Amino acid sequence: MDKKTVIITGAGQGIGRATAEFLLNHDYAVSIWENNPDALAEVQTELAAALPDAQFLRCDVSDEKSVKKAVSDTVKHFGRIDALINNAAVMQEKSLDELTFAEWNEAIGVNLSGAFLCAKYAVPHLRENRGTIISLCSTRAFQSEPDTFGYSASKGGIFALTHSLAMSLGPDVRANCISPGWIDVSGLKTGHPDAEKLSTADHSQHPAGRVGRPADIARMILFLLDDANDFITGQNFIIDGGMTRKMIYV
Repeated sequence: MDKKTVIITGAGQGIGRATAEFLLNHDYAVSIWENNPDALAEVQTELAAALPDAQFLRCDVSDEKSVKKAVSDTVKHFGRIDALINNAAVMQEKSLDELTFAEWNEAIGVNLSGAFLCAKYAVPHLRENRGTIISLCSTRAFQSEPDTFGYSASKGGIFALTHSLAMSLGPDVRANCISPGWIDVSGLKTGHPDAEKLSTADHSQHPAGRVGRPADIARMILFLLDDANDFITGQNFIIDGGMTRKMIYV
């Protein structure tokens, strides 16, 4: 396999799915990891024409054995790993009184421990190719709406894990993260629901004039994958239409 191989976790829907298709169209081979069987089946049907450059694996990134097997299966299929995109995530919106400890642990396990486990087992292969790790952080790592405890805390951990990986693995492996703001993935959810109708107010509140699209994130990932950009590591890139720089007074 001469093509560079990219692992994308949580790639059955949303940003992960859009990025998988985007990278396949830009001459990358992609190992698509997804724990939801319905989402995995759907994306496999959607991207069937991309075979053999696309691989579809069931993986629970919060489970060490599952991650080890998925890494092994990726190497068996493609013979190499050049990049890891940590995208898998879950989010609960519950008050502190209602949020259970099990739900908290699920968010930390999938969103943060999952990124650690994927890095741990992919890095030996990434080192061989001077590869890169790109993790999906979030603007919620730096500001919050109410009742997103596990998600916000885990994304703050992704920010810190990223610079720790960059310092620990360089110069052989680079590590960066991307913090999306509002990205409309309503048309990329399992079951093919219709895309949400966004209002003029939804768009106009963004300094950039619109709500984000999955391609906005995919293009940033493509940029960071490029070997010509190997001077960039340990960084977080906020892609939110300018919202985190906007002062809002009621």
